[in-house]
Amino acid sequence: FCACFCFADDSSGNGVNALCEGGPLPAHSEVKRLQPNRDTVFFRDGVRRIDFVLSYVDDKDERKQERRKEFEANLQKEGLELETEDKSESKDHKTYFLKIHAPWEVLATYADVLNIKVPFKDSDMQHGPDVHLDWLSCPFRLPDHIMHPQTDYFTYPFDKNKMDFFLINDKETFFPPSTRNRIVFYILARVPYYREGYKDREKTGIKRLLNNGTYTAAFPLHDCRYWKRARNAECESERFNLYKHWARFLCFYKEQPLNLIKKYYGEKIGIYFAWLGFYTEMLFFAAVMGVICFTYGALSYGNNKSSEEICDANIGGSILMCPLCDKKCPFWKLNSTCFSSWKKCIQTTYNASINCFFFVLTLFLEFWKRRQARLEYEWDLVDFEEEQQQLQIRPEFEIKCTNRRENKITKEMEPYLPVTSKCARFCFSGATVIFWISLIVACIIGVIAYRLAVYAAFASIIKDPMRKIQLVGRFITPQLATSVTASCINFVIIMILNFFYEKVAIWITDMEIPKTHLEYENRLTIKMFMFQFVNYYSSCFYVAFFKGKFVGYPGKYSYMFGNFTKLRNEECDPGGFRQMLMRNWWSSRKGRHNPENHYSRWEQDYVLLNFSQIGLFYEYLEMVIQFGFITLFVASFPLAPVLALFNNILEIRVDAWKFTTQFRRPVASKARNIGAWQEILNSVAILSVVTNAFIMAFTSDMIPRMVYLYAYSKDASMSGYINNSLSVYNISQIHPDNMPEENWHNSTTTCRYRDYRYPPGHERQYTHTMQFWHILAAKMAFIIIMEHVVFVVKFFVAWLIPDVPSDVKARIKRERYLIQEYLHKYEVERLKVQLSASFITEPRSETSLTPDKHEVVSECS
Repeated sequence: FCACFCFADDSSGNGVNALCEGGPLPAHSEVKRLQPNRDTVFFRDGVRRIDFVLSYVDDKDERKQERRKEFEANLQKEGLELETEDKSESKDHKTYFLKIHAPWEVLATYADVLNIKVPFKDSDMQHGPDVHLDWLSCPFRLPDHIMHPQTDYFTYPFDKNKMDFFLINDKETFFPPSTRNRIVFYILARVPYYREGYKDREKTGIKRLLNNGTYTAAFPLHDCRYWKRARNAECESERFNLYKHWARFLCFYKEQPLNLIKKYYGEKIGIYFAWLGFYTEMLFFAAVMGVICFTYGALSYGNNKSSEEICDANIGGSILMCPLCDKKCPFWKLNSTCFSSWKKCIQTTYNASINCFFFVLTLFLEFWKRRQARLEYEWDLVDFEEEQQQLQIRPEFEIKCTNRRENKITKEMEPYLPVTSKCARFCFSGATVIFWISLIVACIIGVIAYRLAVYAAFASIIKDPMRKIQLVGRFITPQLATSVTASCINFVIIMILNFFYEKVAIWITDMEIPKTHLEYENRLTIKMFMFQFVNYYSSCFYVAFFKGKFVGYPGKYSYMFGNFTKLRNEECDPGGFRQMLMRNWWSSRKGRHNPENHYSRWEQDYVLLNFSQIGLFYEYLEMVIQFGFITLFVASFPLAPVLALFNNILEIRVDAWKFTTQFRRPVASKARNIGAWQEILNSVAILSVVTNAFIMAFTSDMIPRMVYLYAYSKDASMSGYINNSLSVYNISQIHPDNMPEENWHNSTTTCRYRDYRYPPGHERQYTHTMQFWHILAAKMAFIIIMEHVVFVVKFFVAWLIPDVPSDVKARIKRERYLIQEYLHKYEVERLKVQLSASFITEPRSETSLTPDKHEVVSECS
């Protein structure tokens, strides 16, 4: 969709793009054949740029017509210029398109209001570190005009009264399209649509007009077609460059053009892709470590004495294990868990490297702060947060808060929310959050009850010789069948609850009436993450910390909700290892295909998906949930970082493809960091230290093995460990309710179970042995030592690595110094010009000079 503006005069129509060269793709030939002259980002005069587009369908609703009439009239009063495309010109012959252009006076006024930084002098400082080993990094680098699409300048907040201070060569191109659409959206969000003489504060802003159906869409335009470069020198091709060098999967090994992303989409989206790319880079080191540990564990399987004993037909094959459930589960042989022992061997090897992973994790969070600080400087975001808080108050806050008070800093009257109302809203919001989290927990408990209730049923079906699934039963165990069906049920529950979470979280956040956009996003982020954290991780926490921990023993099993329920708690595989199932559900990636079959640029963008203001929230949430899986439970699955790495490599390009081809161009917005996600990541990292310490201590066999090796082994080897870790129970003492239904004919009088208890006949039979308490003390000591070591290393690294690089600090100070120097010189020169002009135009007398001096001082102050 060429954005060229090679226009003829008005008599020849809307302007024929006769100079765009290159043959069209077969799928796009209809566009050029039907309407080649309307694929433009300019008004019909070919001069005024389209900064925003509103669309609507005239359904003969008089109320909507009146709203549009008043709204458009007020837009014109603000200085915006409008041009309407009649429905007869659209493909469906139903939709009107209102094109909006912001002239220079409007842009200059609001750039002053919003303190938008603009260039005033070419920069003499190089941004970013010098690239070393060019020959090595060359395959991964992009052309310089793609990586650095803009000349580097010193910038300063725009001041309409100091026009000659800034580098204004062409007023039409001085403000880039991203800044222009940001300014226009700021106006659209605050312009009322009530009649003149009638004031209704609720009738304000484009958001309400979209919600009540007055307009069907509001969006800025993409600059050109993404699949083909426009040949005319005046054509913009940033979208094409993004697609060619960033959105295609074949570019997965290339660096991201972050500066071009920032220029086209704004700093907020640029920060997201910078963070995602940096996170993926750090995953590479964790993935390499995971592969090494996994490979070493697999290769060293034959040297593991415990696994040999489990798989040995004379040792593991001779050990009879007690039933895993009541009635339906039979006695079984230990060597049936040979495969589980192999997995345990890999896990034990990986556990030794968990501390190294946490070190990499700590480095990721600390080095990201440095990378973020560098981006803040290079993208002129160092002083942005204060401006965001003070200037960009949400229109909803201004409308709903009718009370006003004086701002102690600006001394201006501003809206505020009374403390009583704020407390009431927060209390209701907190109660709603607690209710929904409790609902999640209740659902998880229901799934656990399902697992316990149907386990015996699956055991009966799979083992029944009359069933036709007997052959499959050799491969599908009752544990596997129960886990798969429970996972499917859990998945459905998660999807259903997610649907309601979004609406509830947005509703209660709107009810709180946050003051600024930043505050709104942070509150919504925290609520949604709390919901998702409990939703996604509850089942994992159950498997990691509760399953198999409160089982009891054959003479006294533990039951969920008491003995009367007969829901016996689950046991773990006797091999001692439970593989965590790391699930990652792909979010649905809906896209509109063949938008090029529409005629005009605004129609091509109209059929694309809308990118809402909280659209980026879901991209962050997906990655942070993944971050939680690979940190909170990394001790259970060594290949989790590897899978996450491959997922993220694809995720970057899929997200880039969606932004470039499937979404309308988002309204550009600023952000100096990743917001509340930074604190969420830090919290998850800290929690992961605790969870992995408990997983390594209570889930794996690492501590029991060490205690046996150094305290109980007779020959300082692991020989005999399996027999030592299994307790003995007298089969004749098993309660009839726990005894298998199938006939039991065996000369063996005892069965084994995993615990450390005295054998039958001992004076303290079936009570915990001293070895149990030794192992428990060792586990608690390990947890305390590991947590303290990791936290000490974390805080030491955080202290050692400053958040802002020293060269960035120096550049910030020098740039501020130069800005003050140039600004001072400008003011001095301006004062000289004004004084010289006053001496020329006024008589040289004391009576006339005195007022003039006061006037000049007043003007310059």
